[in-house]
Amino acid sequence: MNFSPEGDYRGYLQNHTPKIDEIISRIEPKTPCGEFFRRYWHPVALNSEVGEQPLPVRILGENLVLFRTTNGRFGLVHRQCPHRNASLIFGKCEKEGIRCCYHGWLFAPDGEILETPGEATDSTAAKNIRDRLRLGAYPVIEFNGLVFAYMGPPDEMPDFPLYDSFSLSGITTRPYRIDYNCNWLQILDAIMDPIHTSFLHSTISGAQFSEGLGEIGELEIHERGIQFLGSNTRRVNEYVWVRVNELILPNFTQAGAAFAADGTKTRFFGRSSFTRWVVPVDDTHSMALAWGNFGERGDPLEYNNQEGCELIEQGEIIDRSWEEKQLHPSDAEAVEGMGPISHHKNEHLMPTDQGILLYRRQIRKLVNDLKNGKKMPRPQQVPGEAVRTNGQDTVLYMPQKNTDDRLFLRSVGSNVLNIQFEAEKMPLDKRDQYIFDKLEAMEKNHIQ
Repeated sequence: MNFSPEGDYRGYLQNHTPKIDEIISRIEPKTPCGEFFRRYWHPVALNSEVGEQPLPVRILGENLVLFRTTNGRFGLVHRQCPHRNASLIFGKCEKEGIRCCYHGWLFAPDGEILETPGEATDSTAAKNIRDRLRLGAYPVIEFNGLVFAYMGPPDEMPDFPLYDSFSLSGITTRPYRIDYNCNWLQILDAIMDPIHTSFLHSTISGAQFSEGLGEIGELEIHERGIQFLGSNTRRVNEYVWVRVNELILPNFTQAGAAFAADGTKTRFFGRSSFTRWVVPVDDTHSMALAWGNFGERGDPLEYNNQEGCELIEQGEIIDRSWEEKQLHPSDAEAVEGMGPISHHKNEHLMPTDQGILLYRRQIRKLVNDLKNGKKMPRPQQVPGEAVRTNGQDTVLYMPQKNTDDRLFLRSVGSNVLNIQFEAEKMPLDKRDQYIFDKLEAMEKNHIQ
């Protein structure tokens, strides 16, 4: 038996609790980053979750009630009735709005008090309260199976953003929701961390998506205002695979396909497996609200089910034993394992974390800009048209030649993204064809 352990043990010297990044982690009401989030539209629920009864929701640290009137109009309101604070979770959905269970006050989706039935019809007090008081409410839009809300100042409400991936031809979409027991930032970090797929989803947990993702490629980060692109260009035998992850602040994310691409056959500008928002519930809980994209330019149609969406989102299904989670961790285990809020001051960021460093820095800048009275930027690129997005997979047949292959991979990754940037202001149908033609020419020029 060895009674003299050897080594440089530092547990006692490092057993302090580091600080979290308060500025960009906290999103509850009146926090700097919370105010930043409230200048944008966010999904708050699946359409399918909103039935005949009010739905309790918690978004950005606020306890709210989402409901649908009997004529199909959505409302998102503060949970407590302004009369005597009864919970509108127990309210009744009617044609004109939601009625409080306690004294029958009726509220329109915009918070107007329509009826105070317990008071006399000629009551001056009742008329005055209906004229001057409103239930707190937020604008709501239902789109493609998701319910979106704007929770910021009414006079700063932006147009609802339309992205090109909302209407890709030949794509079938499926809305989904995945809950996370941790702060929103550690979930969002993963999209700007392209290299984690080579480890978490490959060598550690086995090939959760494809063997090719285990190859460590050449990383490149593009910062373009509030859009951030992280490309990983890897070689898989005789093919070069350019995979692009995308973040548009504050929380819109896309990537390549989860199962349609594996780096072993040509693919031109295949689009994201999901169109996704990472939405803070409160400081220590979050959810991914999204739709999976299935079809020729998305993932295979056989994954168009709840289990398929869970695999696309995390790499594993959600309902697994503890032993399975330890043996084959998914994104959820990786990010929730950091704790409710990661201790950011104990991180040691490396060159491969450049994307995380850059987007966090931009959030801090925008938070400071907002405090100084500046308007928040929008993702629009071509006024009046859908926002061009870039999350994608491209796989080109490019056998290795007698050159520095790492340098070659970096040039291919840069060229692929530059082709997309060149086409950014083209009409959408011409843009895609331009990209297809350029990629095909790249492949032919290499093998000639």
